[in-house]
Amino acid sequence: MKRASFSNLWMPVLLLLPQVSIIFVFFYWPAFEALKSSFYLQDPFGFSGTFVGLDNYFTLFQNAEYLRISLFTLVFTVCVTFFSLALGLLFAVKADKVIRGASTYKTLLMWVYAVAPPVAGILGVSLFYQGHGLITQLFAFFGHEFVIGVNYYDTGFALIAVSIWKQVPINFIFFLSGLQSVPRSIREAAMIDNRSSSRRFWTITFPLLAPTAFFLLITNITYAMFDTFGVIDVMLRSEPGNNPMTLTYKVYVDGFRGGDLGGSSAQSVILMILVLALTIFQFRLIERRIHYT
Repeated sequence: MKRASFSNLWMPVLLLLPQVSIIFVFFYWPAFEALKSSFYLQDPFGFSGTFVGLDNYFTLFQNAEYLRISLFTLVFTVCVTFFSLALGLLFAVKADKVIRGASTYKTLLMWVYAVAPPVAGILGVSLFYQGHGLITQLFAFFGHEFVIGVNYYDTGFALIAVSIWKQVPINFIFFLSGLQSVPRSIREAAMIDNRSSSRRFWTITFPLLAPTAFFLLITNITYAMFDTFGVIDVMLRSEPGNNPMTLTYKVYVDGFRGGDLGGSSAQSVILMILVLALTIFQFRLIERRIHYT
């Protein structure tokens, strides 16, 4: 195979320069500034600061509220990732078997993908609105007074439910594409070997979906940790108080609303370390079990 080559060294450098510049400006520079700010106690406007070393980090790990938010972030991420993937896979399997009305069924499941996270948050507020929300009335029918924004667990449930609802369509699209790419000959051979549809799925079909599932696992974890910001901000109505929130949203609350730039920078550095560790874990341990065909 013929390899591309350049007679002039500056040509590849010029071609790479725009992309490298974007990465530097929007990733490396902010990351460096966050790391530097995490060692300072800064005024709210960021014009001056006092070097405090690791005090911002020690303060975070000694803060009971931060530990509680970390626990909620873990529960939130696990629940959103698991149920989004499970529901997306379930709907994809059912859609793959639909013969009549398949286009309508698929469209109804995919249209939510076009809804922006803040809009999804507004819809969630209307569904869980006290006294008039449909889901609130459903809970009232079973004798539970559902109060979003006041009850910690009710608010957490609402945040998780809306975030799952927002993410299911993207999982449905990818899983359905993966199912439709499975050769019919393999399915027919599996039907001869095993009559149980559930066993055929878990032993034959699902392993073929492993690359798609691995990609969606990374996508959903990233979504749960970062892209749910708009949903949380709208549903908390900009009044977090003692309500549950994720670590990403707490960085915003402490830095942009509380004026604690040093503390919020330390939180962002911890988030970067967590994401880096999670990425290494996913690609070093999980991806080894994935077989690409």
